[in-house]
Amino acid sequence: MAQRQTALADRAAEDAGKPDSAVVRDALGVGVAVGLSGFAFGVTSAGSGLGLLQTCALSLLVFTGASQFALVGALAAGGNPFTAAAGAFFLGVRNAFYGLRLSQLLALPRALRPFAAQWVIDETTAVTVAQPDRRSARLGFTVTGLSLYVLWNLTTLLGALGAQALGDTDAWGLDAAGPAVFLALLAPMLTTFTERAVAALAVVLGLGLLPVLPAGAPVLVAALAAPLALLVQGLRARSAQRPDAPEEDR
Repeated sequence: MAQRQTALADRAAEDAGKPDSAVVRDALGVGVAVGLSGFAFGVTSAGSGLGLLQTCALSLLVFTGASQFALVGALAAGGNPFTAAAGAFFLGVRNAFYGLRLSQLLALPRALRPFAAQWVIDETTAVTVAQPDRRSARLGFTVTGLSLYVLWNLTTLLGALGAQALGDTDAWGLDAAGPAVFLALLAPMLTTFTERAVAALAVVLGLGLLPVLPAGAPVLVAALAAPLALLVQGLRARSAQRPDAPEEDR
């Protein structure tokens, strides 16, 4: 009888889903940790020559860190604004694919979807898809998006103001803050061999072409690392499935 009651209690706990407090804790952890990186963007953007209003407008309207860093980094290197914008755009396209998945998980009312789209980024997607049910997914998405949006924009403002007060950010070495933060956020996400291969190939392409292509263009070429790595992976998988493939390839 006691075992049966324990089993029923365990089943009830599973049906109840993840506690709201745990969802909020995880979402706030992500929002605060990543939101503080806005300092680095504000410093980098101001150091690249953008004004305070331009820097804040990027965080308010674009709100995707990788694209923002790519844009101001290309501008700081003297790149053409259109090339820099193209690189930032292609980095931001991934959010559209996130949106396809999140639209099914969240099932938000049609009137809310345009506002929620602004928060469809790497971090909100990661928190949302990790939830066991729709209620938790909506809560995780909302808390992550709200905390990250508010903190990112606040720290962007403070970072830009601080950079103006410091003067030449290159003299302080703060021009490297943006790329350093981006790499720190990206590295823990590379968990499979394919992901690491894509990152390594992108680094080789980006750095190798930096001396020969206009500023901003190496970022676009480096984006080819993903389809190239997936093509090689597909060819290897087909080769391993062939009946006449060597035993060690299977």
